Amino acid sequence: MSGTLYLIPNALGEGDAATLATVLPATVVARAASLAYYIGENAKTTRSFLKKVGTERPIQEIEIRELNVKTPAAEIDRLLSPVLAGTDAGLVSEAGCPAVADPGALLVRRAHERGVKVVPLVGPSSILLALMASGMNGQRFAFHGYLPVDAAERAKKLKELEQQSRKVHETQIFIETPYRNRALLDALLAGLAPSTLVAVAVDLTLDTERIVSRPVSEWKKNAGALDFHKRPAIFLMLAS
Repeated sequence: MSGTLYLIPNALGEGDAATLATVLPATVVARAASLAYYIGENAKTTRSFLKKVGTERPIQEIEIRELNVKTPAAEIDRLLSPVLAGTDAGLVSEAGCPAVADPGALLVRRAHERGVKVVPLVGPSSILLALMASGMNGQRFAFHGYLPVDAAERAKKLKELEQQSRKVHETQIFIETPYRNRALLDALLAGLAPSTLVAVAVDLTLDTERIVSRPVSEWKKNAGALDFHKRPAIFLMLAS
């Protein structure tokens, strides 16, 4: 009989065990502490997560294998092999919920194909937290990941998303590499209609959290007041 694949959320930023306890229920921490096999994007950061969790066994006795964007699809079965042999496993992301904007989705799909029980555990999702705090439409929304880096292609994509948003009243959500945050906000303000709502959620769940949601016309009056260079951010847009 195969083991269970637990999808274990992580904190959204740096912090100690006390920080982790503020965003993960005690039952999730207990489950995470009990597992002897982990799959994560990076072994070092996975060990750091486990130190904060406080494991039932020495960390050096916990097997950790890596799954990231460079992992060949052919390796997915190898990662699942201990689970198929009966070992429970934890899939953990670098931040937030595994398998959401995360390479772990491939492992979860394969687990279902092989008949492995998959159990998602409660924890912070930056995408949903940002949507909740934006004041935008939570009934209909779409997450697009990263937009094109090329300025012309990005401007074209933003126009398409704005038209889609206006047509069906759909909140559009996307992310950016933190050092390009300002460039993306500038593109939003330059290319969108004055009445379109834009929200930026920075450092969610951290002491430095900042969430700003206002029309483009209002953003243009004081866009420089938001300091979010190299800080994790979620961008949202809703056209009227």
